[in-house]
Amino acid sequence: MSSTANQPVPQHCPSPRELDDLELLLSGALAPISAYDEPGSPVTLTLPDALAGEATVELVDPEGLPLATVTREDGRWVPTALGTPAYGPFRRLHLSPGQAREAYAGRTWVPVHDALTPGEITELAAIAGAKVLVAFTGHGFAPELSPVGLVRASLAAAEEIGDTAVVAVPLASHGSSAADEDLALQVLATYAAGDPQLPLRVTTSPTSTGHKPHFGGKVAEIVDFDRPPLDRRGLVLFFTGLSGSGKSTLARALLDKLLEQGERTVTSLDGDVVRRNLSAGLTFSKADRETNIRRIGWVAAEIARHGGVAVVSPIAPFDSTRQDVRRYVEEAGGTFFLVHVATPLEECERRDRKGLYAKARQGLIPEFTGISSPYEVPEDADVRVDTTGRTVEDALADVEKALAAAGLLEV
Repeated sequence: MSSTANQPVPQHCPSPRELDDLELLLSGALAPISAYDEPGSPVTLTLPDALAGEATVELVDPEGLPLATVTREDGRWVPTALGTPAYGPFRRLHLSPGQAREAYAGRTWVPVHDALTPGEITELAAIAGAKVLVAFTGHGFAPELSPVGLVRASLAAAEEIGDTAVVAVPLASHGSSAADEDLALQVLATYAAGDPQLPLRVTTSPTSTGHKPHFGGKVAEIVDFDRPPLDRRGLVLFFTGLSGSGKSTLARALLDKLLEQGERTVTSLDGDVVRRNLSAGLTFSKADRETNIRRIGWVAAEIARHGGVAVVSPIAPFDSTRQDVRRYVEEAGGTFFLVHVATPLEECERRDRKGLYAKARQGLIPEFTGISSPYEVPEDADVRVDTTGRTVEDALADVEKALAAAGLLEV
């Protein structure tokens, strides 16, 4: 039902990309784009089905702070500001184009989406006059560094270049490198407003070339802290499979080995323990089971954010939920490693000491994965293990080899 004068405006928390877009829409940085869903624009807003009929929606941040209302006009969602984010690292550097022009008019504007190498710093230092590094910190735009890491690296580079300021602009990626570059240059032109501007500087990245670019001095220290080597980065080992597949046994065996090594901080998010604490009160309905997995995933991502290793082994039968967890982990700067324990249903049922499968076939346990509820086989598993007729050590060796081949762990 649409809102009326007697009803509160419904609220919605947009995705990280949409929140970045909102900040730039409200500041005028995306001009001539001024609303979500303009024809031909990559700046879009997806609302839940429950809000499909609304004419006005209030957008809030993850903590519930109202930021803007959006009103539907000719197929577009036109934003009107309600508030400004007050917190967040380097918030003082989030200047609108007008604020930046007032502070830094007459400078050369330099777009930055990765840490600058010594060669690039030298080139910029040779350009006459004062400069501004425009750090594009939006969701997914600078995949090699976190937004905070990019700003810190830009500030360190600015010190080396001399007479250089830094402005943080949360321009998000919209899925196409060509479209992203066009939008970045459009935003840069809005900030520069006639001042000299350099093209988007493409620093050699390890994902495109297979080797790590060379950084120097303080910039190198920041990059190393923000993106440590794979074998020191936060890691979530996510075991998924049918009940009785052996996933919990393999996960526990791997956890024990890592603890014995004593080289990494390791946390087990055991299903029963999580149910008693983090997910107390949830039922075993499909919706509650998926909520339980997402809670596990969020906690695992926070462990990864701080460089730890999280070992989890839920059934997690649905691809969409596993993808949510993968996204949580990757956005936290960690690595998500998916182990599909692909033991066939027949073998899982044969092992069933608690008689759960028999009860499920009798209709006594509703929505039981593999019987009355589907298990969506992962297409993106990093390793598949069938434990049929194998010892724990033999089956675990498959996982250990895959981890070593990916450069993540040596067990």
